Amino acid sequence: MTRTAHAAALLLALGGTARAQGAETYTFRMLLGRDTLTSEVVQRTGARLDVELVDKTSGARWQYGLTLAPAGAVPAMTSAFYRLAQGDTVPFQTVEIAFAGDSVTATIGGNVARVERLATSAGALPYINPSFAMIEQVIRRARAMGGGTDTVPLFMLAGGRTIPAVVERVGGDSVVVRIGPSAIRAAVGADGALLGATIPAQGVHVVRLEGAHPLASRPIDYGAPPGAPYTAQDVTVHTPDGLTLTGTLTLPAARAGRVPAVVTITGSGAEDRDERISIVEGYRPFWQIADTLARRGIATLRLDDRGVNGSSAGPAGATSADFANDVRAALAYLRTRPEIDGARLGLVGHSEGGMIAPMVAATDSALRGIVLLAGPAYTGRRIVAFQQRNGVAHAPGLTAAQRKSALAEAEAATDSMARTNGWMRYFLSYDPLPTARRVRVPVLIVQGETDQQVTPEQADTLAAAFRAGGNRDVTVRKFPATDHLFLADSVGDPAGYGALRTRSVRPAVLGAIADWLAARLR
Repeated sequence: MTRTAHAAALLLALGGTARAQGAETYTFRMLLGRDTLTSEVVQRTGARLDVELVDKTSGARWQYGLTLAPAGAVPAMTSAFYRLAQGDTVPFQTVEIAFAGDSVTATIGGNVARVERLATSAGALPYINPSFAMIEQVIRRARAMGGGTDTVPLFMLAGGRTIPAVVERVGGDSVVVRIGPSAIRAAVGADGALLGATIPAQGVHVVRLEGAHPLASRPIDYGAPPGAPYTAQDVTVHTPDGLTLTGTLTLPAARAGRVPAVVTITGSGAEDRDERISIVEGYRPFWQIADTLARRGIATLRLDDRGVNGSSAGPAGATSADFANDVRAALAYLRTRPEIDGARLGLVGHSEGGMIAPMVAATDSALRGIVLLAGPAYTGRRIVAFQQRNGVAHAPGLTAAQRKSALAEAEAATDSMARTNGWMRYFLSYDPLPTARRVRVPVLIVQGETDQQVTPEQADTLAAAFRAGGNRDVTVRKFPATDHLFLADSVGDPAGYGALRTRSVRPAVLGAIADWLAARLR
């Protein structure tokens, strides 16, 4: 599906750090062209690494500290997670992590408090994507291992899974770090210090600046633009499970009575209400959809995923079925709003959201329509297997043996994650087609023809399943040179998203969604 698997509470991270005294201080900036995506102020001593990481595009800020041991090992970590969108001055969530052999113990505080024990690989290093201070530690760890090519296990704080990072030395002053299909080409010093890096497939480069150069962080504006013919209200939805979900409700300003409304459903991974992703700065598809629909007289409720901004993290191991219950709570909330016509509601789901929308529609015949943007027709196992084969096949600079090894490692990592991660286990086995056969409400399936994440033929397979169940209002719209994000893209390779010139959903796609919903929600 999109990006990564749904993050367990560890992504929400993590506990405060005290700055080391007398440390070497430097800053990593990740840039796309001239745009700064992230900034990391790093303070390093022989026994401690303290970092403040600001991800401007995702609206997240971490302060974390690593306890350093000989040979580049990290036995413990503390960190704090702040939500830029909320302007947090105290951590939203904290964690203390201890590594012992092949296990991790995480003591989590903040909006939830619990202790989690998870499996990992011996010698694993913690990793927050996209921290280059942690990539530097991976390089130092591999350097201590002493081989020409070494594998360092990474414990991913997003999801609690462990994946391999393969570090290959290229001459005396550079290395290539491969994490899955991604290749980071890094310049290094004699001591393993990271001096700069590029990710060619994504058009991203990293520079190192001496001293502290913090990136100013600003709260994310989810409101209506000046002069818009609609309002945008911050809202809170309470679920029957006791969770709180934060979001934005856009309402057309000119209303003659109650208006129809839709709920948007994000793809996989913990995402905000606009479905922003860090590698494509300015990509806010649900904001665009809400803006388009409001101008057509349709309200939109877009919500932060669990654990994002002010939304509750909820219990670990939540699955797509649990997220479907969150959508049901959102629909129930809309039916309480006096401005909304509860008899004229719909759903718009992207990727995993396109899998969740039929789950809800199969149990809510009062819905007037659902829109599936790159909704899957296959099991997660089949989709992930394709994505792994495709990613490895297109990874630059690998020999045939390295491709075979990388694919085997990726498959093993998937199986390992499925044993410990409830979301992944559910996703790998879930078949969308039986649910589609039970949906009777109108369906619009929108698909990009160059999508390399949910492949284009799945739109037809999914439509056939809806029709086989007796649904007589099923429409398929395919758009040429359009990728999984519904951006103009003649290739559709996820590794190239960051280098795309266009960061906005194609106008023809927005128009197709708005026209279809306007007709069904009248």
